[in-house]
Amino acid sequence: MSKHVTRVELHPEKYPSDCQYPFSLPLFNQTRQISFRFPVTFFVGENGTGKSTLLEAIALAGGIHIWRKDGGMRYQANPYEKELFRYITLEWADGKVPGSYFGSEIFNDFRRIVDNWAASDPGQLKYFGGKSLVSQSHGQSMMSYFRSRYKIKGIYFLDEPETALSPRSQLEMLEILRENGKAGHAQFIIATHSPILLACKDAEIFSFDHSPVQRIGYRETEHYQIYKRFLLER
Repeated sequence: MSKHVTRVELHPEKYPSDCQYPFSLPLFNQTRQISFRFPVTFFVGENGTGKSTLLEAIALAGGIHIWRKDGGMRYQANPYEKELFRYITLEWADGKVPGSYFGSEIFNDFRRIVDNWAASDPGQLKYFGGKSLVSQSHGQSMMSYFRSRYKIKGIYFLDEPETALSPRSQLEMLEILRENGKAGHAQFIIATHSPILLACKDAEIFSFDHSPVQRIGYRETEHYQIYKRFLLER
């Protein structure tokens, strides 16, 4: 098993603001670095704790393109919202590798882009499961993408991939993570609320409910405890 990124360092002394998100979050000021010891790493925490924001910032700092449409006009625009990546450095184990960023919302845009590519070059689909992602349900197209894309050497960022997946599909996703991580060619950094995915063997969990970010055991996560209590005392 190997990792492509071994450490992420944050540089709060260089932040351009201390009163606007994300730079206003104490967690991003008190967390100076995160070291990755396993091929699969999970970020967990309540909504708004910053796990997805940091996930995206690490991906951008690593040169990963995020396929999304322009957001259009907003009532209150935050000029710093997507700027955290400029104040992050990555330590690579053996040089930079390619990869991808997955988010359930932006995946809809991405699968339409792939369909446009396939309209002029059908051979493009062989990299994404062999058939149009648009012709499948959201969950089915996600699984086709996961099965094919993660066989390729790289670093992969996933933001709540369980959103459109059934429990059975989450179990299959768990196996995809385990197999490709163990094979040594893929590294995964994942923000999730899924206790099924969090059960991945040989993975590490970081809790964003603590500041600075802290390692936490699977059974110590609130996700595990809430689901267990609910199923036992329903």
